Amino acid sequence: MYYNQGMPTIVQARLDERTDRELERLSKQLGWTPSQVVREGISVLAACHGRSPRRRIFGLGEFSSGVSDLGSNKKHLRGFGR
Repeated sequence: MYYNQGMPTIVQARLDERTDRELERLSKQLGWTPSQVVREGISVLAACHGRSPRRRIFGLGEFSSGVSDLGSNKKHLRGFGR
């Protein structure tokens, strides 16, 4: 949970009539407070959208050339890029 200087964050939201009815219905159905419903909703969205995977170089470390000093021996790079 994100805390702001030791205190829970308070969020205010304007709900349209339909969303307000859904919040009320879910609160009654689940026996939760409206805050619990909102927290669970955020958790579900976070799980669905997750974190973006780190960008990486395609194929890095997935292939073996069989040459143990390929990256450190300049003779292997002779003529490369010409």
